[in-house]
Amino acid sequence: MAFDTFPALDWLDGELAPSVDAETLDGAIAELASQPPHLATTLALVVIYNGRIVREFYGPEIDASTTLISWSMAKSITQALVGMAMGDGLLSIEDDHLFPEWENDERANITLGHLLNMSSGLEWIEDYVDDKSSDVIEMLFGSEKFVGDHAAYAASKNLDAAPGSKYVYSSGTTNLVTRILSRALGEKPGSTDAMSKFMQDRLFDPLGMHSAVPRFDASGNFVGSSYVYATARDFARFGYLYMTDGMWNGSRLLPEGWVDYSRTPIARDPDNDLDYGAHVWMFPNDPGSIAALGYEGQFTWASPKRNLVVVRLGKTNADHAPSLRAELSKIVHAFPTQGSDIGNDGHYG
Repeated sequence: MAFDTFPALDWLDGELAPSVDAETLDGAIAELASQPPHLATTLALVVIYNGRIVREFYGPEIDASTTLISWSMAKSITQALVGMAMGDGLLSIEDDHLFPEWENDERANITLGHLLNMSSGLEWIEDYVDDKSSDVIEMLFGSEKFVGDHAAYAASKNLDAAPGSKYVYSSGTTNLVTRILSRALGEKPGSTDAMSKFMQDRLFDPLGMHSAVPRFDASGNFVGSSYVYATARDFARFGYLYMTDGMWNGSRLLPEGWVDYSRTPIARDPDNDLDYGAHVWMFPNDPGSIAALGYEGQFTWASPKRNLVVVRLGKTNADHAPSLRAELSKIVHAFPTQGSDIGNDGHYG
């Protein structure tokens, strides 16, 4: 399928095709906009169809210029940056011996590919509620031994399984990846200059994501697990890049084959029943899809077969996540597939 409509300074408005189920689409959007208890708070919703905005709404005190937090959607942004560095020859998914403190044990065998697939084997508890046992809460907010150095906290973890043998979703893993990437870019200790420039020059500026603001920890490492702020329209630009197989208005930003590598399923996540690949998610009920997801129901869902990107930002706790996914699925499936064959051979390099 050819994608030839890209936003310039802003997205243009568009119309629905007659084949779109407008009644289902608008019913699902109205349900989200009513902020019912079972879906909680939706702050922003943007629907991009055939390269144009066809539906959009914002919650109270929010508008198109409001920047909102990515939470774990930042993981997929990290993944894009890694792909670009691999295209430059700075990194390889086969890279191992990644941290000096891993040299004397089996952690030396952990590869960058294992980290991208959340299969490093490192022990980790990704709990957003219980601060007594949660590694992610301690890493981001409470570590006394590794104050302000999220990658050092994650690197200190011992193996719980052989590298490559077990899927465990881990925000610590992503901050290891960003440390590896910053080293490959030649970042000086304590500086954010090289990473900031790389993000801006290679991703945010080419896409026109001018609202995007990444956050760094006190050590200077990009907190790629959790912290990019941007408008809903700019998160849609990121999703559109993956929908177009890494192409942007005639220029290849992601290496050829990188998107297919990304969405090769590694495991079915037991908590949300979605497939996980290399720092991205896939919806089994939408073949070829690729998504960035975050805590409290942040969604950037790209559906190439539908020429569709849906961004939803808000505050929905885990108990209501299945209802939210079901409502967003109604929106996506209101749009017909357009007959494209989405490749997925799992090969990169």
